[in-house]
Amino acid sequence: MTFDPIAADLAVRAARATAGSARPDAPVVPDRPARTRPTRAARSRVAARLHGFARWVEPAPRRTYLHG
Repeated sequence: MTFDPIAADLAVRAARATAGSARPDAPVVPDRPARTRPTRAARSRVAARLHGFARWVEPAPRRTYLHG
């Protein structure tokens, strides 16, 4: 097997680029701002609408009661 100096140089550069990101002087990427959560009332209204739509699309089977 032969030694390829270009591959060795590329490997060293790649290692420095990925391992160097944990250094103390590495640039810091700020976290995303927290999403605002919908209010509980809005979630309840949306859930009620979705349940109503589901009942309209696929109604529950009727129950038959046997007397006797």
